Amino acid sequence: MTISPGTDAQSQTAAERARISTRIGNIAESATLAVDGKAKALKAAGRPVIGFGAGEPDFPTPDYIVQAAAEACADPRNHRYTPAAGLPELREAIAAKTKRDSGYEVAANQVLVTNGGKQATYVAFAVLLDPGDEVLLPAPYWTTYPESITLAGGVPVPVETDESQEYLATVEQLEAARTERTKALLLCSPSNPTGAVYSADQLKAIGEWAVEHGVWVVSDEIYEHLTYDGVESASIAVVVPELADHCLVVNGLAKTYAMTGWRVGWLVGPTDVIKAAANYQSHLCGNVSNVAQRAAITAVSGDLSAAAAMREAFDRRRQLIVRLLSEVPGFVCPLPKGAFYAYPSVKGALGKLIRGKRPQTSSELATLILEEVEVAAVPGEAFGTPGYLRFSYALGDDDIVEGVTRIQKLLAEAQD
Repeated sequence: MTISPGTDAQSQTAAERARISTRIGNIAESATLAVDGKAKALKAAGRPVIGFGAGEPDFPTPDYIVQAAAEACADPRNHRYTPAAGLPELREAIAAKTKRDSGYEVAANQVLVTNGGKQATYVAFAVLLDPGDEVLLPAPYWTTYPESITLAGGVPVPVETDESQEYLATVEQLEAARTERTKALLLCSPSNPTGAVYSADQLKAIGEWAVEHGVWVVSDEIYEHLTYDGVESASIAVVVPELADHCLVVNGLAKTYAMTGWRVGWLVGPTDVIKAAANYQSHLCGNVSNVAQRAAITAVSGDLSAAAAMREAFDRRRQLIVRLLSEVPGFVCPLPKGAFYAYPSVKGALGKLIRGKRPQTSSELATLILEEVEVAAVPGEAFGTPGYLRFSYALGDDDIVEGVTRIQKLLAEAQD
């Protein structure tokens, strides 16, 4: 459509706004990627920035997986389109890995291979939700969840938790938030951003509540192998078998195998939902990179020794960073049981006079910390709970000590 010379300025402004759809224009930028990007840009400019923003292991992908990819590059089979739902042998391997690691027995046709866990999450909601359907979303939550729900036409309904309950939502809270429009509940255990882990008993209670009320559960289990202190990560579909027909499991290679950049995730669920999701994906992107899929077969079919080595390092860093953060004036930092994030309350540091400024929000405090001592953390606003900061401890011990020490010294200057 063209705009005639006589069209007034107001109409032209409306036309300009229409260049980008409201749906896309309302998407919030990924705060974690934004913080990480800003830290990397400052580093590239020669600044001694220490970034706690990135949610990715700082280890290389294991050599044997890289070698499988190198060999796949030379195989002509991988130079062509393949099934949108994933290579049949990878779907089989994921099904076998799912039974091995969580005890959840599924068939290959219950697996959809996706471009990372983010796409699995979005596809899950795109398939499940109609406009106006509500999704209960325990907060703090990963930044992508509400955007995926909204893009699929749904309505995210935050269910706020805090450190006093170890950031774990209760059945009572979920029931209080449930309405006749509630279609699904999203659970992430172990959790990003808090590191909280639901026990099998807690999952049983939640799963039975979901069955009783006909609520779907989307369970993000991508941190399943990163738990500490003898804590075990359970899959809700295993704990409550009768939920399986109304449960979708999101998982992927990124965290377990240090493969964030390879972009291989998957969605597991009932065959009719996975068939519909595969149809949707066939139009969305076609198949996931065949080279990455071949590497994925090697990854999920192998042992978990590389994951165990990473977990040992993360455990040491977890204890180190929590001890240091607990010494920061105004910070209260629970000990996470999983993943690789610490999520301290910083409410005690807000409103204080620090180098001529009085940050009133965790977002303002994060900005002050970055500007004054060149340490990057993600504010709680990004995760639906203002008053907190997320620190990834997927970085070296020396950087953890240096970064938190800078914050300690800065906040030691705080005045009422």
